[in-house]
Amino acid sequence: MPLQSSVRALKKPLRLDDEVRFLRSWIEKPLHMGAVMPSGKLLARTMAQYVDIESDAPVVELGPGTGAITNALIERGIDQKRLVLVEYNPGFCALLRDRYPHAKVVQGDAYRLRDSLREALDAPASAVVSGLPLVTKPMQIRLKLIRDAFAALAPRAPFVQFTYSVAPPIPKSLPGVSTEASERVWMNLPPARVWVYRKG
Repeated sequence: MPLQSSVRALKKPLRLDDEVRFLRSWIEKPLHMGAVMPSGKLLARTMAQYVDIESDAPVVELGPGTGAITNALIERGIDQKRLVLVEYNPGFCALLRDRYPHAKVVQGDAYRLRDSLREALDAPASAVVSGLPLVTKPMQIRLKLIRDAFAALAPRAPFVQFTYSVAPPIPKSLPGVSTEASERVWMNLPPARVWVYRKG
């Protein structure tokens, strides 16, 4: 078997395993999962492009799951040592620690972000990247999350969130906050858009 084919053969089961893990977790706790399947590569790359690769400050990822967006951050050039991965699911935490041994994996509730990051951050973050199912939460919880994220971020650093919804997951009209959106990522299943919020 040619080397390229054998590499493809090795990679396929990993992706399938991740999809099975995601589906099982979604069936058990659908409201804790942002999606039925891991984020597609194009969506993950779109999210990662908003993260500053020149900085050495931490990058916080909320709800990394099996690491689809984490992979895109690393492929973009983010050092694993900068990553702080906040994951609720203990099974996914074990998987993330195995796959990303140099990242800091925090088993915690991203919707209680200040508590979850209390011991994990030693400097303001250069980005918070979120795969959380925000649109399943009441607006008050969404607004609390972004307030807590801004408290952990350096000024003008981005809070990056994807959504399958046509509407933004957090209103565009927050005082003192600038907002931008990516083109719709039609190749993702289902199609998604990335929203970026910056304060200051």
